[in-house]
Amino acid sequence: MTSRDRLLGLGVIVLWGVNFIAIHLSLSHFPPFFCAALRFAVMAVPVVLFVRFPTVRVRWFLLYAVGFGILQFAFLFVAMNMGMPTGLASLVLQTSAPFTVLLGVLFLRERMSLLQVIGIAVAVAGIIVIGIDRSVHSSLGVAAIVPMLLTVLGGLGWAFGNIGSRLAQQRAPAPGARPDDPLRMTLWMSVVPPIPFFLMSLVFDGPTAGIESMTTLGSHSGLLALAGLAYTVVLGTVVGSGLWTHLMSRYPASRVAPLSLLVPVVGITAAWLFLGETPTVVEIIGAVTVIGGCAAGLLASPMANPAAPAAEPSAQRLGQSGPDPVDGGTGIRTDQRHVRERVYETACPVEGHRDARRLQSVGVGDALVAKRVEARDDHVRGREPGQVVGQ
Repeated sequence: MTSRDRLLGLGVIVLWGVNFIAIHLSLSHFPPFFCAALRFAVMAVPVVLFVRFPTVRVRWFLLYAVGFGILQFAFLFVAMNMGMPTGLASLVLQTSAPFTVLLGVLFLRERMSLLQVIGIAVAVAGIIVIGIDRSVHSSLGVAAIVPMLLTVLGGLGWAFGNIGSRLAQQRAPAPGARPDDPLRMTLWMSVVPPIPFFLMSLVFDGPTAGIESMTTLGSHSGLLALAGLAYTVVLGTVVGSGLWTHLMSRYPASRVAPLSLLVPVVGITAAWLFLGETPTVVEIIGAVTVIGGCAAGLLASPMANPAAPAAEPSAQRLGQSGPDPVDGGTGIRTDQRHVRERVYETACPVEGHRDARRLQSVGVGDALVAKRVEARDDHVRGREPGQVVGQ
């Protein structure tokens, strides 16, 4: 990962860490599912009107939208509405990082070096330490387990969104692909959640809860909720998620996901500054552990995938197969066996071959054979060798 992209990643972490304060302000006024619906509906209308749909695979786009947009925020908002502390929520949600790495290994066939595994394990251990300490000191007592489990499920939804984002762009059809597709995909993601969230609000929040919250927007809590909603939409989603999707499209999930482990450090600090949630000594130790493990995971070199077996030199193939089938025994000179180049077969069918367009790795010897074939082919006589092989 380049230094520029590391800085972009850290910028996203700051935006997302402070975003938990904005969510806290919004949930202090709006019901949870209605708040989530508003968050995405505000974006969905202008996106549908003015933004072209990205050149991505629809099924993987839907996985991204459902995981990142619906599952993550449904579980997170309900957990915070049930009393999940803001700082602790920013911490537990980062279970998305190990979930993403695991899903990347299972579905994307990514590989991790030993140092990366150790780094993520250390960071996860730091998260567990902070989580246990916050649970012990929480006013919820044993009941704090339920909001924590819901937040963990939100992290799993985020992880599936990460995988969907990567697959949607890696396997996008080449024609028409544009550099701004990651941002447009992030914007179009907001079109999927509003209707499901409005339906959830009618069922779980109550049919009049959302309307009642809208009628009191002029109050102090209403104005703070609107400010929090604006921050979440513009900075948390458009800017933050757009940059995150860009990074996920450029690097393996195992390299990008560990960055999210830094979000709770920012979230806990912001909760201390703005909400008066004072971290304990154990939480500070856990935060340092998270930073150390995250740094180890990011700076370690990923394990390379097994190299594909080298193609057999054309001269060696001809030598094993006996005399040259074209001119009856003329072989390839020994000094040509070390020469190799990648060429394309002709874009026009030669001898009616159905696979004439297929990319192959051939040697100079194959080009010489093709030249001799050309000399005897009435359909292509007179062409240069490059027109038959390598056009």
